[in-house]
Amino acid sequence: MSSPAGPERPSREADQIKVWFRLAPREDRPLPYETEGLWATRLGPDTARVDNVPFLRDGVAEGETVRFRTDGDGVHWAGERVADSGNCTVRVLPVPDGPLGHDVRAVHERLAGFGLTGEVFSADFPLVALTVPGGADLRGVKALLTRGREEGWWHFEVSCVTDAWRSA
Repeated sequence: MSSPAGPERPSREADQIKVWFRLAPREDRPLPYETEGLWATRLGPDTARVDNVPFLRDGVAEGETVRFRTDGDGVHWAGERVADSGNCTVRVLPVPDGPLGHDVRAVHERLAGFGLTGEVFSADFPLVALTVPGGADLRGVKALLTRGREEGWWHFEVSCVTDAWRSA
């Protein structure tokens, strides 16, 4: 089964394409999906810059450049990363019976001061996927994420990190 196609874009530019990533199985997170499609801007005949944050794919962040191959059906399949963006990807899931409930707006409000942007998976599954810019206060982001987990606001995982994130 494939994942949802991702957020709809009202008008697609000629250089914007959907690049599909295969998902690696994880014991701690069984998924009903085998792929995730991310919007990307075509940079060359086989390279594109990822334009949105991944909900399911680990090891990739918004703004990174990936090489892709196009199959016989015209589907663009991601290959290796050819340029890092310096961004990190964090996923936050509010605790349903915690202080935030399913309020994704409250998640965004708590993290807005750090310049994070992101998207919500769905109203039924309020997973918030966030892009943490490389120039953000990474130490502050990490502290707030940890505090939120400890105070029962949310669960979180960091699915794409940089050396700067590791050392913050």
